[in-house]
Amino acid sequence: MSFGTYARKVRDRSLPYGLRVSALRSCVQLYRPIGFHATLAFLEEVAGPFQRDEDALLKALDAIEASRTQWHADMRDYAHRRRQAKQRGQRIPRAQDRNPNGFPPIWYGAARSAALSALRYWSRRRLPALRVTADGAGNTIDVLVTAALSSGGDLTSEQRQLLVLAVAELEGRMRPDLWSDDPVAYFRARDLLKVARLLETASDDGQPQASADR
Repeated sequence: MSFGTYARKVRDRSLPYGLRVSALRSCVQLYRPIGFHATLAFLEEVAGPFQRDEDALLKALDAIEASRTQWHADMRDYAHRRRQAKQRGQRIPRAQDRNPNGFPPIWYGAARSAALSALRYWSRRRLPALRVTADGAGNTIDVLVTAALSSGGDLTSEQRQLLVLAVAELEGRMRPDLWSDDPVAYFRARDLLKVARLLETASDDGQPQASADR
């Protein structure tokens, strides 16, 4: 079923409450920019205990609908800009043009706070399992998550540079044959890269990011 169909079920007070909560989780399955479980945790942060509270349930639905609406608007704007660029002869998007199509890249409307919430989730539930002895990038990400959570997302210029270098290292690990050669290493690198992207969003204060030599 579609997102809209599930949303209507969430609002339908004639349905059993547990079914309405399940419908919200189905909405999250269809729109989860920070991951399924992290999105549920963030919705509880902003709305309250929606699993048992009517007002919180509706507030959580409003929050996810508002973000999804902004994402759709961004995709329409991007399509409009691309049509204009093609008319000017620019057939290939520039590297700096962020494409919002596909999986949503951020939580629209609350990108930084959602990323911090997701980092809290990863720090509690999943990051400990990714720690590996002598893993330079992984250890760097671990340290930077602690720093970001203690500062509300702010990173020093030195920490930002470390993040750039860690991202470059993790991207280098994601070679095409890693999945078949070492699935455990593949999933570890993939998940660490997810956390690194959350760090980038959480630390985005409008300042230019450093870049690594590739």
